[in-house]
Amino acid sequence: MRINRRDFMKHSAGAIAAAYGVGAAAPKAFAGTPKACSTQMLGNTGITTTFLGMGTGVRASNNQSALTRRGDNHYMAVLEHAYDQGLRYFDMADMYGAHSYVRDAMKSFMDRDKVLLQTKTFSRDGDQVAADLERYHQELDTDVIDLALFHCLMDEDWPNQMGHAMDVMEDAKAKGRIRAHGVSCHDFGALQAAVESDWVDTILVRINPYGNRMDAPTDEVLPVLERACENGKGLIGMKILGEGDLADRKEECFEFAANLDCIHAITIGFLDTQEIDEAVTLLGEA
Repeated sequence: MRINRRDFMKHSAGAIAAAYGVGAAAPKAFAGTPKACSTQMLGNTGITTTFLGMGTGVRASNNQSALTRRGDNHYMAVLEHAYDQGLRYFDMADMYGAHSYVRDAMKSFMDRDKVLLQTKTFSRDGDQVAADLERYHQELDTDVIDLALFHCLMDEDWPNQMGHAMDVMEDAKAKGRIRAHGVSCHDFGALQAAVESDWVDTILVRINPYGNRMDAPTDEVLPVLERACENGKGLIGMKILGEGDLADRKEECFEFAANLDCIHAITIGFLDTQEIDEAVTLLGEA
């Protein structure tokens, strides 16, 4: 069963948890939903990827993250395990310090043609965005970046303020340097603007059953996401576990996301191989 806004409105988060039987002793994959490695289409982009992706930005800033701080060998082992488990979507950003690790992974054990690379820029100036994209290509050692996003938009008027930067992204797409462009939203007004913008191909959106670390309460966000789907946007869910706040409710949160027909993929920040195994077990392998 897939969940739409009307289904959600009938239940509080607690009622959903009870209905799903959260807390069962033996986690099992959810029936009739996308599995971890199901091939999913991102809206009207023509781009496909696995439903479950690996995020690399846990507690990240200044080109470092919780993963980089655990050391190079650990970082690469987690990337390799994610790839071996069938994950093909890898979410990065300039501030995460992830590009060099994913580059080395593609030289070692990843097939570049089989993975979706997403990265993000905090730059809002067009010239700086152009410089960022060129540097990202060099850091990743790839001719094409699949998804390039403006990171952490927090102003509802961003489409009117960032015309030059948007043009730079559009030009890169026209030249085949990126396959699609979009935004990562951390503000409800910015999200609403993204949904209505013809420029936006994909949106990275915060979503979970409890409204934890989201742009607005869940029952307000869901109709906006439905509208985004109607407009052909590729929607990728983040903060599925509320940046770890909902870690003790993994089963409920994963099932909630998997049952949303307006979410095409999700990204989870994994810190070790056991977390990957748990997510794949809950969502199902294929």
